[in-house]
Amino acid sequence: MSEAEDRKPQSDEARSGFDPEITSEFAIPAGLAVPRTGGEPETTSEFAVPNGLDVGPPAAGEGEGSQFSLPSTYSAREAPAAFTPPDGVPVVSLIKDLPWQDRMRTMLRMPVSDRPAPEPRPKVEEGGPAVPRVLDLTLRIGELLLAGGEGAEDVEAAMFAVCRSYGLDRCEPNVTFTLLSISYQPSLVEDPVTASRTVRRRGTDYTRLAAVFRLVDDLSDPESHLSLEEAYRRLAEMRRNRHPYPTWVLTSASGLLAGAASVLVGGDLVVFVAAALGAMLGDRLAWLCAGRGLPEFYQFLVAAMPPAAIGIALTLADVEVKASAVITGGLFALLPGRALVAGVQDGLTGFYITAAARLLEVMYFFVGIVAGVLVMLYVGVQLGAHLNPDAALGVTERPLWQIGASMLLSLTFAVLLQQERSTVLAVTLNGGVAWSVYGAMHYAGEISPVASTAVAAGVVGLFGQLLSRYRFASALPYTTAAIGPLLPGSATYFGLLAIAQDELDAGLVSITKAAALAMAIAIGVNLGSEISRLFLRIGSAEKRRAAKRTRGF
Repeated sequence: MSEAEDRKPQSDEARSGFDPEITSEFAIPAGLAVPRTGGEPETTSEFAVPNGLDVGPPAAGEGEGSQFSLPSTYSAREAPAAFTPPDGVPVVSLIKDLPWQDRMRTMLRMPVSDRPAPEPRPKVEEGGPAVPRVLDLTLRIGELLLAGGEGAEDVEAAMFAVCRSYGLDRCEPNVTFTLLSISYQPSLVEDPVTASRTVRRRGTDYTRLAAVFRLVDDLSDPESHLSLEEAYRRLAEMRRNRHPYPTWVLTSASGLLAGAASVLVGGDLVVFVAAALGAMLGDRLAWLCAGRGLPEFYQFLVAAMPPAAIGIALTLADVEVKASAVITGGLFALLPGRALVAGVQDGLTGFYITAAARLLEVMYFFVGIVAGVLVMLYVGVQLGAHLNPDAALGVTERPLWQIGASMLLSLTFAVLLQQERSTVLAVTLNGGVAWSVYGAMHYAGEISPVASTAVAAGVVGLFGQLLSRYRFASALPYTTAAIGPLLPGSATYFGLLAIAQDELDAGLVSITKAAALAMAIAIGVNLGSEISRLFLRIGSAEKRRAAKRTRGF
């Protein structure tokens, strides 16, 4: 073999680059010249425009979607929304002239991504707000509101309003019965800042509650220039201020409240005086127990004993009075109507943990009252006191006297709640209207007491919400004292009396009626407030979003 023939197979193998014993169906056959294009990618896409096809710009009005149209360039700044709800993205338009409660409730019901960004505020420092101090101020304000008996939704709205007034828009407040927490995340790539505060003491002072609402209102005002130092100073003044009414006024108000309640259930002047003395004695004993550090359960137990003891003593002395009216009047001053309304309101607005805790607190207070009255009733029955459970059917109808008594009851209840003097007249009239509605429906219209109570409580809630909107304040001072005449004091007493006389079935029926009346009051007040928000303009172009039904899963 010649030298040229030896070099020929080697040059063919070098040219092809393949092993002659290993072939592939994708290998290029020898002798086939294929032009190489160095810029053509090896990976292709079905959306690529074929070579040789010249596609011009799309005609006017023709949208994207054609397989021959060039894809538009993606821009992160003009990116479409990742998900559009079926009813479209809501347009938010907050009205600055409306109460901050409505505006903040509307925003709390929105997802974080749908909330409008806060406008620049003059009070925000150049270097940005001091986040830890703003969160601390927010928690202190929320603590005062929650300790004063405000609903969880209103507390969250106030906390959100304070944070937003200082430019912290990405914040999430969380309120439970004893714990307040708030989290603020500056941006999606920064770590959140979280702070919390525990509520250990509760006190009824609606004057302080109104002052806190005014502070939040000033912070939410875009024309206000309230700095952090000024807000802290006002908050410290609220804590230092004394209650508007001295102790002897509160004790006298407790007695007048019990006397007015005894007149509502058919008592006369003697019953009025006896119920007032029993309630004042119970109030002093409760203050003594509080000074000794006893829990509130025992304070309610001790406070319920003197009215029951005085009623039984009058019965044993053969005095021609209604002992049931004396005991019922004493119970009116102890029934926790404020906590009951707040608990049911939290449950209706979706704060179930807080609602369960509040209702459990009401149950403990009620058990304390039951225990105190049952002890005295049992002692009276053993001593031979003739107490008649059927006396509940003999309530005399005295419209003018009862309306006057209901107004006096609301007036004294407002004093016990430490309300501002400017709100006492309004809540007194509201209480008279509530009893007038109840009496017209129950006595004149012969409608069931539960339905009559619910409607009367709804009127109270409606008027209270209207008055609070007029004054840009909390609705509690205008509603809590006004529901005093509707509290189920007589049904509670007669249920306890039947249980003490071993009539368990009748007692449970009466106690169930009292629970139904209490729930009717709470639901009626909340429904009246919601109706006022439904028909009045709120701070949003759309109605406030409610929680969706779970449908069982």
